[in-house]
Amino acid sequence: MGKGVLEVHLVDAKGLSGNDFLGKLDPYVIVQYRSQERKSSVARDQGRNPCWNEVFKFQINSAASNAQHQLILRILDHDNFSSDDFLGEATIDVTDIISLGAERGTYHQSAAKHSVVLADKTYHGEIKVGITFTAAQSQEDGGEIGGWRHSSFNQ
Repeated sequence: MGKGVLEVHLVDAKGLSGNDFLGKLDPYVIVQYRSQERKSSVARDQGRNPCWNEVFKFQINSAASNAQHQLILRILDHDNFSSDDFLGEATIDVTDIISLGAERGTYHQSAAKHSVVLADKTYHGEIKVGITFTAAQSQEDGGEIGGWRHSSFNQ
C-alpha cells in the first residue's frame, strides 16, 4: 500500500470538555499510529481552547492493500498532583491519504476539524489536524532502502 512518512500537523482544539479544580485545563495530545506514539507539549492554562501548532512524523511501512490506517488522538489534561484526566479522543482514517500519497508521490489534506468523543461516547468539542503523506522512493528509483543503496549490479 505505502511506504513513507505521515506528517500530522496538530493545530488546536475548541470546546473541550472537562474541568480542573485548581485552575484552567492544561491539555496535551498523544497521537498514535499503530505502535508509534508521539506526545504534544502541554498547553498550560489554555483551558478548553488550546493551541499547539506542532508537527509529528510517523514512519509508514505497509505492503497490504486492504489494511486500515488510523490515527488516534487522545486528549488529556496534565495534572501535577494526580493522574492525568482523559478529555476525549478523535480517530482519523488516513487510509485514503496514504494511498493517494503513494500514487502521487505526496498528498496533503489541509487542516480539518474532527469531533472529540468522550468516554461515554458522546461528542464534545473538536480538534483541528492537517495530514500529509510523502511516499518513500521505490527500489526501482535507486533510492536507499533500509540504509543500503540499491545496486544496479546483476541487472
